[in-house]
Amino acid sequence: MFILKNSSSISQVAQLRSPKFGQTGSNCTMFFWYYNYGRSVGAAELQLLVDGLEEPTVLWRVYYNHGNQWLKALIQLGRLSHPFQLSLNKISLGFYEGVSAIDDITFENCALPPPALSCEGPNYFWCSHTKACIDSLLVCDLVDDCGDGSDEDNCDPNLQCNFENGLCNWEQDTKDDFDWIRIQGPTPTVNTGPLKDHTTGTVIGHYLYLETSEPQEFEDEAVLLSPLFNPTYNGTCIFRFHYHMSGKQVYTLSVFQRTMSNAEGRLLWYKFGDQGRRWIRQTLYISSSKPFQILLKGTVGDGFTGDIGLDDLSFLDCTLYNEFCLSFKGNLPTMSTTQSGTSVPVTLPSNNCTENEFVCRASGRCIQMIQRCDFRPDCSDKSDESDCAREICNFEDETQCGWYQPALEQISETDSSRNTNIFKWELGNGAKLYPGEEEHCPSTDHTTYTEEGWYLFADSSNGEFGHTADISTPLISFTGPKCKIVFWNHMNGSTIGSLEVLCKTGNTTSKLWTQSGSQGPQWNKAEVFLGIRSNFQIIFRAKRGVSYMGDVAVDDVTFEDCSPLLIPDRPCTLEEFTCANKYCIPKDNLCDFVNDCADNSDENPAI
Repeated sequence: MFILKNSSSISQVAQLRSPKFGQTGSNCTMFFWYYNYGRSVGAAELQLLVDGLEEPTVLWRVYYNHGNQWLKALIQLGRLSHPFQLSLNKISLGFYEGVSAIDDITFENCALPPPALSCEGPNYFWCSHTKACIDSLLVCDLVDDCGDGSDEDNCDPNLQCNFENGLCNWEQDTKDDFDWIRIQGPTPTVNTGPLKDHTTGTVIGHYLYLETSEPQEFEDEAVLLSPLFNPTYNGTCIFRFHYHMSGKQVYTLSVFQRTMSNAEGRLLWYKFGDQGRRWIRQTLYISSSKPFQILLKGTVGDGFTGDIGLDDLSFLDCTLYNEFCLSFKGNLPTMSTTQSGTSVPVTLPSNNCTENEFVCRASGRCIQMIQRCDFRPDCSDKSDESDCAREICNFEDETQCGWYQPALEQISETDSSRNTNIFKWELGNGAKLYPGEEEHCPSTDHTTYTEEGWYLFADSSNGEFGHTADISTPLISFTGPKCKIVFWNHMNGSTIGSLEVLCKTGNTTSKLWTQSGSQGPQWNKAEVFLGIRSNFQIIFRAKRGVSYMGDVAVDDVTFEDCSPLLIPDRPCTLEEFTCANKYCIPKDNLCDFVNDCADNSDENPAI
């Protein structure tokens, strides 16, 4: 469908209406391809018209000439419980020259979950009327995943906040630079921030956002404080929230956990840069032997297109502390025997784990902390390997697989953190490239070899010559003797800088691999041997060249043979060597300069 203007009257509007839809499920997403090309092509927008709601909700806007190309739009509809229509509106202001068009409209994951004959186990919830079987992590999260609302019944309102009636029991920090703002509809600045809230998905819903226009300055901070929670008693408290980070100059959103009122606390989670025009759900698992508090901190970037949104904050398996007062000093108060607030039913089984052990979520089994994030699932539900470095990451789910850009943490002593973070890693694909960009940025990914496939790249249109961008894995606890990281890299362009693979253990960082300069217009394979290591992180560091003509990209990152050795429940065979630590290895591996046993006993000169 395309627009043909046939008169010169002012303020003409062309509307294309969808059929009427009854309702959608909580993960509903709409995609379409659009074309907006011409010297004075003007604006277009997609509106949501909900029965019973007078004001339309803007879901998507395009303002200017976007070049002679088709571009893909993603529209997050989410859970809509009332009948609705979509209206694509094109506005002309008299003088019009160009073509606007739309094609290939698709809806994904828009049905309600199907009914199930049975739904057993602590990790599942059976919906009352629709009889759907959903994950227990979706219970009491302010989203109607069942379609009948039963997963949001009997929830403690003190453990939830959707900002429809204020800040609930959250508070603005008085020691930060400015405050979060409660708002409906789009943020005031074009091309940044949400267009609607996450709870209702319409213009009437409320959410919080970070206004990054003046008088705010670069690195100003706004902090939101949770109520105080009781210790988790060897269990796990679960925090769910939705965030929106869309805009060219979006900077950072961080979550901290603190047990001292005069400290920032421990960093639990962090996200940097533009994450696309959508609300994203995040789940964090919190353990604490003391009363604790959660801090949500937004930081201003170096421009006004950096608004960040927050909505639908909820806790599961947590209990509120009974005597919380904002004026507490020093340590947060010690535990009292009386508790206010009712906990949502605990999904973790009872256990006897110590603080130095990890609790498997399904069984309550205790495992050593060194077994968490070691590429081997020791829990039956694999919960010990969640939020860890993934064995295989192809970026096709449009996430960074747990890799993150360290929050203002500077590994190199030669660069300032301010300059480092302007030049950053981000997700991209060939479909989003502007004309000419394919000369120095991959037009296809390595996984699917299509323009739709995703990869990770350091965008050299930001930053200056010599700036570096780091992206790091979460902490990896332990690896085996044959462990290696395999990845594909794309380094093409006249001013390519360099790509390095670093290993960080504690405060020590060592270089494992490096590549500099243009390597041609293709994906190249790299293998980096890691071997036996403990409590370390792998870092990709891109260094910018003298101009924007040189983006460094990586794809299909794999940790191969990285799970640690297992002590067998049998004696070693005649063809095997018994290591000093009771591992069994093939005798062919003796005296080959490789520490196959993990204790070097296979390389001992005595043998």
